[in-house]
Amino acid sequence: MNAEATRCGYVALIGAPNAGKSTLLNALVGAKVAIVSPKVQTTRARLTGIAIENKSQMIFVDTPGIFEPKRRLERAMVSDAWTGAGDADVVALLVDSRRPVKANNDDTQVILDALRKRGKQALLLINKVDAVERPELLKLAEKLSAEKMIDDTPLFSDIFMISALTGDGVQDLSRFFARSVPEGPWLYPEDQIATAPMRYLAAEVTREKLFLNLHQELPYQLTVETEAWEEQKDGSAKVSQVIYVTRANHKGIVLGKGGSLIKKVGEMARKDLEAQMERRVHLFLFVKVRENWLDDPERYREMNLDFPKK
Repeated sequence: MNAEATRCGYVALIGAPNAGKSTLLNALVGAKVAIVSPKVQTTRARLTGIAIENKSQMIFVDTPGIFEPKRRLERAMVSDAWTGAGDADVVALLVDSRRPVKANNDDTQVILDALRKRGKQALLLINKVDAVERPELLKLAEKLSAEKMIDDTPLFSDIFMISALTGDGVQDLSRFFARSVPEGPWLYPEDQIATAPMRYLAAEVTREKLFLNLHQELPYQLTVETEAWEEQKDGSAKVSQVIYVTRANHKGIVLGKGGSLIKKVGEMARKDLEAQMERRVHLFLFVKVRENWLDDPERYREMNLDFPKK
């Protein structure tokens, strides 16, 4: 490779729900492009963030958490995650160091078996090292490094121990990715950090705030769509979003007493959007009941997901 050659490629971040993929994506990109929540299965569709390291442009794909799906939306999410992994130049599996990998009925074990079946060698990222003692980390690394492909070659090409939250090890990981993507021209401008349109990212910001303020199953039963985006003469943006819920009683919960909860969500989302866009945002939120949205192909297209037939 000559000194002037550039590199560009896709890096898929896969793992069980809540392994830290979205936090790592934001850390690698250096900006918030994926929503983060302590609740599992927050990411629904593949999100891409773009980072540059020297002459390399890396397009990171934050996939939905991989688990055993039970509902149509879950099947669409898991299918999308594997599509992202299959299309990538580099696949990195994140494992939560606090959760032991079990032989049966374990999301991470299911992923290991699927990688083996697909003949896909991956990079192992043991995450959240700040929360576990070193002897336990070494024990987990030893166990996972013994995983083999069907032809008995190692399942993992390399192992990194990181903390996506604190940034420990993330810079070394970024340099590794930069060396690993193939030689080729950059696909995006130098200042672009995400491929999704701002309308979609804005809806994801609001959905994140709903996840943080709602409890139990309700956040999984709603979706957010940006219906209108109007640029104002003073440089600000007027953004109108609709929160779709499946039941009438859910609408009341999302609104809160006297509209208190929706007001809080709107204020949190607006501040986040203004910080990201570096300008004023006028955010208007509406809540509507759409009982069948979980079975509506159009809603899946809005979420950038393929609609499963059944």
